[in-house]
Amino acid sequence: MELQGKTLAVLGAGNIGSAVARGIVGAGLAAPRDIVLTRRRADHLEQFAREGFRTMVDNRAAVERAGIVILAVTPQQLNHLLAEIGAGITPGQHTVVSLVSGASIAEISQKLPRGITVIRAMPNTAIAIRQSMTCIAAADQGEELATVKRLFEGLGKVVVIEEELMIPATALCACGIAFFLRAIRAASQGGIEIGFHAEDALLMAAQTARGAASLLVEGRSHPESEVDRVTTPQGCTISGLNQMEHNGFSSALIKGIVTSAEKAAVLYAPK
Repeated sequence: MELQGKTLAVLGAGNIGSAVARGIVGAGLAAPRDIVLTRRRADHLEQFAREGFRTMVDNRAAVERAGIVILAVTPQQLNHLLAEIGAGITPGQHTVVSLVSGASIAEISQKLPRGITVIRAMPNTAIAIRQSMTCIAAADQGEELATVKRLFEGLGKVVVIEEELMIPATALCACGIAFFLRAIRAASQGGIEIGFHAEDALLMAAQTARGAASLLVEGRSHPESEVDRVTTPQGCTISGLNQMEHNGFSSALIKGIVTSAEKAAVLYAPK
């Protein structure tokens, strides 16, 4: 996909905003000079300027130069940002993509000029290496949605969902990457306890997790089908699995995802 000469503005180049920008450049979808990054403190943007990105602290000025505007601030910062940029957003020129947890399309649209297309997207930090799981929702299935979908397809897997599922998507995909990282960390600690050096244990655990995920994503199989291939009667795998289940492994992960979804639902206050 090409941005068709449009500049892309990422307002709030924190962890996820900068990951999106670097992912877009890494995928060859845009050059750094075609992306404007903003933060409240200019010194936090120095590294990005050295990488060739256009950087500034003035969100209104960044919007005026852009065609696609990505909102990557926290829920608590969103209302102030919308008030700051609202007068500079023009129907037909701008498409607004919100990465903000909990803020609906209707709530964002109310604070922008009539006729602006607002699309919600929820990637995760693996977008920096083009391995994100991004969920997208829009009020209309128009060309702007198709454009944004193509953009994120260059950065990993994309699923278009109904907007009411965006908060669950936040918990499962955006928060979920931390859950799986913690599981890999725990596996590596187990590896250390049974005799491996820390660096070897982490590599082995991470690559094993990568292989397991690839079996599902690329092979399109079900987790339990793959588990059945590994477990044998009276074997060591089933013994370990049962011990983890006795200690609440699956239950803890399910509860963690549900709790994150409940929290995500109340992060943004419209007023």
